[in-house]
Order: sequence, then C-alpha cells, then structure tokens
Amino acid sequence: MTSGDGTYPPPDAELVAAFRAARDRVLATIADAAARAGRDAADVTLVAVSKTVEAARVRAAVAAGCTVLGENRVQEAAAKAPEVPGATWHLIGPLQANKARRAVETFDVVETVDSLALAARLDRIVREMRGLPASGEVGPGARLRVLLQANVDDDPAKAGFDPDELERHLPTIERLEALELAGLMTVGRLVDTAEAARPTFAALSALSERLRERRGSRLGVALSMGMSHDYAVAVEEGATIVRVGTAIFGARPAPGGAAAAGAAVAGDPLGPAVATPGVDAADRGSGEPRA
Repeated sequence: MTSGDGTYPPPDAELVAAFRAARDRVLATIADAAARAGRDAADVTLVAVSKTVEAARVRAAVAAGCTVLGENRVQEAAAKAPEVPGATWHLIGPLQANKARRAVETFDVVETVDSLALAARLDRIVREMRGLPASGEVGPGARLRVLLQANVDDDPAKAGFDPDELERHLPTIERLEALELAGLMTVGRLVDTAEAARPTFAALSALSERLRERRGSRLGVALSMGMSHDYAVAVEEGATIVRVGTAIFGARPAPGGAAAAGAAVAGDPLGPAVATPGVDAADRGSGEPRA
C-alpha cells in the first residue's frame, strides 16, 4: 500500500538482507566463472527473474541491489512495474503480437524477438509511439533494445529462430532502425546437470560470432543464456546476461501448484527450497508455451 504521496513504506530489513545475501552469492559465482574463462565479471548482467513475485517483495529485492528484473508475461509486468520504482525491466517470455504495444510501453529490453514478423511489428510500434518517421534512420537514444531469440538446439518445444533462418533474415531485421539489436538469447533444454547445458551455450556463442562477421552488421555482442542451475557454465561460454530466479527469490511452483507463488516460509524469507533437481518454474523464461 502506498502513502498519500504515492511512495511505499520501507521494505522489511530482514528481507532486504536476505535478498542481498542471495545476490552476493550469485555474483560470487559469476565472478568465479568469469575468472575461469579469463573474463571480466563486470561484463555480465544479472537479471533477477521476478515472475509471480508480489511487488512488495520485488521492491525489497531492488533495495538489495537487484535492479534489473525479468518478467515472463506482459500483463503481469505492466501491473507490477509502476509499483517497483528504480528497476530496469526485461521481457524474457514469449511475446504475442497483440501484446507488442503494451510490451513497448512496459519493458526497457525485449529479449524474445523470435520472428521477422514480430521484429517488424515492434519497429512500427516504436516509431508510432515515439513520434518517429515511418521509415528511415532512427537515433540510438530512440530505439527499443531487443535480443533475437535463437533455438540453437532445434528443440520443437522452444521458440526462436532456427540459426539458418536467422542468418537469412538478419539483413532485413538490421534495416529495422527503430530496434537496437543488442545480441542473441536462447532458452536451453531441460538437462540433468549444468555441464550438459554447455553445448547449447557454446552454440549460441558461435552463432553470434558467425552472424557478426558479416560486414556492416548491426548485431551486438550480448548473449542472454543461463539460469539458476547452469548460469556459471553459461558465463564460462560467454554469457553477458544471465536470467536467475530461484537462486534469488526461491523456488516457485509450476503453474497450478498449490503453494502461493513467491511466498516466504518460516525460517526462510526467500521462500521454499528447490524441491526437485534441475530447474523449476521460476527460471523457465520463454521455455513456456505461448498462451
């Protein structure tokens, strides 16, 4: 609940401390992985996946330093974002065409551009909403930052461009000047161990290098890959963005689960521990089907 001037009461100090400790653990893991790969950990952005977490808890996480947030659903983020000041918002779930305008209004970054048609629609909407010419060049400050989602595993359950398809369409996408093509994103296969995810991450890194070799390419170097169970391996393979939910907010139930999503339990302000190996609903990102 807000006060009369639209501000919110300070978040619970214990909860902020718990989120800060969780964030510090994740950042330490990122730093260790970066050191093993000869990389600078400062080049890796932590996106805290806040889907299904109530706004009051997300405000506590922001107060703890988790200022870059990832959400799966446009409607949930649009309702939550005004209640969580001081955050940058990434869309990490599938984007339906009829929600593209709301997504442009809500998110700073759309990580899941998975078709030429969606890219063209976003370009048109950005131009309309920001008072830009219908075609032609756009200044860098007016562009919407996006990542192109690639299905490097050829997994029929996952969204994203087939790598060869992306290579064919990229010259056309690069002509959509209202989009800042920051880089690539992928959702990995469900695997039993973090090491088993390495081929997926290596494939996305190799695809990025291949696509950027083309003269005049506007594709950036960002690589969004890795979640709570495998982000260290992703950093070793070149991730510049990791999407971490469970390790920050605690486990959340799969859709239809009985537990209240994001709820704390006695003795653990971050919520219940992960009940099953692998990955839970908190981290799946755009692995979920379109609905």
